[in-house]
Amino acid sequence: MQIAIASGKGGTGKTTVATNLAAVASRNGQTVAYLDCDVEEPNGHIFLKPTIDQRRPVSERVPEVIVDRCTLCRQCVDICQYNAIACVGEQVLVYPELCHSCGGCQLVCPTGAIREVPREMGLLETGYAGSIRFAHGMLNVGEVRAIPVIQAVQSAVNQVDTRIIDAPPGTSCPVIESVRGCDLLVLVTEPTPFGFYDLKLAVEMARALGVRPTVVINRAGVNGVDIRSYCMARRIPILAEIPDDRGLAEAYSRGEIASQVLPEYHTVFENLLKTATVTATAGSTPSAN
Repeated sequence: MQIAIASGKGGTGKTTVATNLAAVASRNGQTVAYLDCDVEEPNGHIFLKPTIDQRRPVSERVPEVIVDRCTLCRQCVDICQYNAIACVGEQVLVYPELCHSCGGCQLVCPTGAIREVPREMGLLETGYAGSIRFAHGMLNVGEVRAIPVIQAVQSAVNQVDTRIIDAPPGTSCPVIESVRGCDLLVLVTEPTPFGFYDLKLAVEMARALGVRPTVVINRAGVNGVDIRSYCMARRIPILAEIPDDRGLAEAYSRGEIASQVLPEYHTVFENLLKTATVTATAGSTPSAN
């Protein structure tokens, strides 16, 4: 079972929910993988404190021009939809940071003047946090394409009962790649105007992907936007409401798993895991109460 934890914006408590779900599932005897797909700014390791036992670079293949074979026919330039190849005077230039590794330029080159070479763009680290299998990726500074690193994280750990996917914030391509094919999408939001606006964008993204969205309201009780009414009107299940609690915020600031250090939150996240599991496996719609 794959549960993806996402949010329309950063700072809503997405990683808090993801790490606590992984911890609760592990304590309940499940084999669990926590996959941090927020490769531009991973922070799940701050809370789970894994022991990293494997590191490997993540590379993609990009074109390289063999100058003495090139006839400047421009077919490679014409086929590239991302402007990663340009013909300037008597020279063909390659911009690897724009390349999407489709291989089209190599296929159309009539003289075999293009070959593919690996280009390192990030790092994959895997290990264990207790009995939780852990994986996260780190995109190299200056890189703009996170998807290859996300794919490496996604494929790092299989053969477990539950995979908790900590997706990047927002609704862009990295988020879509992270949540695609999940059994349950949990959108963590907060009752603020920004949180509500970005939640609506995330719901639209989920429905465009054919993924059924569910919601966790963090900092519930804060006077603000009525997210409950929005969800009920659109039949979006609210799986849990986490209160605006100083103790929870202090545990977060210390890098602690709330369900481990605050007994009342063990119950909160255990109930959330049960509700999420029922929703994912049976397709049921839990009450918003």
